[in-house]
Amino acid sequence: MWTVRLVHAGGTVAICIEREFHREMAVGVERLKCEIGYNPVRFTQMMAEHRGHEAARQLLRSNATSDRFATLWEANRLEMSIEAAALLPWYQSLFLDEHRAVARKRLLEQNFAVDEFLKIQTNPPPRWTCDH
Repeated sequence: MWTVRLVHAGGTVAICIEREFHREMAVGVERLKCEIGYNPVRFTQMMAEHRGHEAARQLLRSNATSDRFATLWEANRLEMSIEAAALLPWYQSLFLDEHRAVARKRLLEQNFAVDEFLKIQTNPPPRWTCDH
């Protein structure tokens, strides 16, 4: 189980994790614009309306993959997908097991090396977690 540091007195772990997930998604959007020329407008709108974690949950509840996922697959950048982020151990508390199962299934269907991705991403973990 991954734990996180509280970022300020009076904060809660859940809020910190939600904030970090949202921040990571926002940074990812900017990276996609710069690195592959893709602007995920609908996802950005969803983030503004619902915050990053809830936007991700909505996409994972959908029966079909998003246009964003398809674009990332075509660009060989699935490591920047919502599906990949949902599997990171420090975000586990934001998603139901069903969400994480959908995320893993979608990635594996595209021959994405999920276990290798997780091994690389978790060594070392982000500074805001206590497990580094």
